[in-house]
This record gives sequence, C-alpha cells and structure tokens, in this order.
Amino acid sequence: MAAPLSSSTSRSDGLSPRPWTVAVLGPGGVGGLLAALLSRAGHRVVCVAGETTAQALRQDGFRVRSRQFGDFTAHVEAETELREPVDLCLIAVKHTVLDAALERIPAGVLGDGLVVPLLNGIEHPDALRERYGARRVAPGVIRVESTRTAPGVIEHGSPFTEIDLAGAPELLRPLAAVLDGAGVRTRVVEDETAALWAKLAFLAPFALLTTRYGLTVGDVRTGHREELAALVAEAAAVSEACGAPADPTKALALYDAFPAGSKSSMQRDAEAGRPLELDAIGGALLRAADRHGGPVPVPARLMAELTAR
Repeated sequence: MAAPLSSSTSRSDGLSPRPWTVAVLGPGGVGGLLAALLSRAGHRVVCVAGETTAQALRQDGFRVRSRQFGDFTAHVEAETELREPVDLCLIAVKHTVLDAALERIPAGVLGDGLVVPLLNGIEHPDALRERYGARRVAPGVIRVESTRTAPGVIEHGSPFTEIDLAGAPELLRPLAAVLDGAGVRTRVVEDETAALWAKLAFLAPFALLTTRYGLTVGDVRTGHREELAALVAEAAAVSEACGAPADPTKALALYDAFPAGSKSSMQRDAEAGRPLELDAIGGALLRAADRHGGPVPVPARLMAELTAR
C-alpha cells in the first residue's frame, strides 16, 4: 500500500525524496508525457487505459520525442483499472470520455491518494470531489503542447512544461517537489477559481476560433482580429464576474507571441474526426455568463455554428 502523502516528502536520511506510486488515467499527449517523465525520474507509474493502449505500454513503454527533454524511452506498468492505492492519480483524459474513464478509478481503491485533474474547463472539480472526497481533489492547470501519435508514442512540441496546482500549500508542496524533480516546472496557488479561469479565459477564444475557421492562431490573429479581440474581452468580463480578474490586453499579447502555426487541441480533434470538448470549454463559458447576466454574443454564435457542424 502506498504511504500517506504526509510521509512522502523525504526519506528518513533526508537526502532525497522517496519514489511515489503514481496512477495516470489517460496516457495520451499530456498524461503520457507526465507518465514518462515521472518514470524517468525514478517513480513507479501505473497507466490506466483501455486494453489496446495498456498492452502497448506493457510491451514497449513510452517513446518520447521532446524539444525540451530530448528523445527518450520510459517503462511503466499498465492496467485497465486501478487495483491498488497510490500516492497520486493524475487525470488527463478528455471531457468527452471523462465519466466512462472514471469507472477505471474506483474511489475505494485510491487509499489516501491525491487526485489531480489536468482538464480543460472549470466545472469538473465539483464532480470529482463528489466522487472521491473534497480533500483528495486538487485541480491542476498545465501549459504544454504534447500529442500522442500512437499508443505510447509522444511528440512534445513546446519548449516548456508547466503546472499550477490549486489548493492548500501544505498538502501540495510535496507533489510540487516531485513534479519539479521530474522536470515539470510547478507552482502552488491557493486561489482555485483564479487558476481555472486564467486558463479558460485564454483557451476558449483560441479553441473556438481556430476550430470554427480551421485556421492556425497566426491566421486567426490577422484575418479575424476584431472577432478575436471581442471574444477575449467577453471571456475576460465573465472571468471577472466569477471572481477572477483577467486582462484582455495581456491575453491578446500572448496570442501574438504564439508561433504562427500553432493549433488548438480542439482544432486537432476536429481535423481527426474526434469528439470535441465544446461543452467543457465554450459551454462552461456560456453557463457562467448566464449565471452572472453578462452578454457574450461572440462565443454564443461560435458555439451555435460549431454545434451545427
């Protein structure tokens, strides 16, 4: 049985952190990269996935090509369902399959394990807390561009991998140290609302516009500049109404700094014919706007057009 989180910070000799046991639900582009990095850092990693993916991981592990970390392989364990307690469970599936995927992580099996969802949107923490308990769930926000091209094959394109963990610092600092030790720049923030909205207010314009028009961010910011600016302003207004002030000028500057050829993950899903996280991203924005009475005509129109398609 994995040791409680409170005893996970260091060995009795104080020289180095002890290895953690980490479950990764959804070993795709994001989950697979983190699983490989944690395994390379000496932690025991159990990936939880469907049988085809699990079999591929048992046989070949992960093969990572990364701008930041170089090319490497990492071996992991793989199961179709979590069968033992863990120190940490990273949830990195798409919202479109979240409910079904969670059946692979029975609440009674986790022990004292911490559940860290690295999902788009703002509404999932409440559902996960209802399932696994309030103290166990600490939402995370990850900044990375990483894609699974085949089971166990990860293409990491961004020169950075960064995570914000939202919650009590005394609970999350040991985890932050584990992630930092694996090469993932990690910080702990106490304001969960601000952390989640900071991502959604930036992601929604990027995802909705690139997917609606089938264009890279470079083409969107030049050919649809006014629409981008309006959408950024509306998302920022909803974020502020929810208690998370946002700066639309800063957001536009970040879009301008993106490599021109960048695509959103939603756009890549659309190109591949996969289900889209429209409800988790655009739907969550519209529902928050409805709760606070703010008009959001641009995302409302884009959501209607994307849904119709």
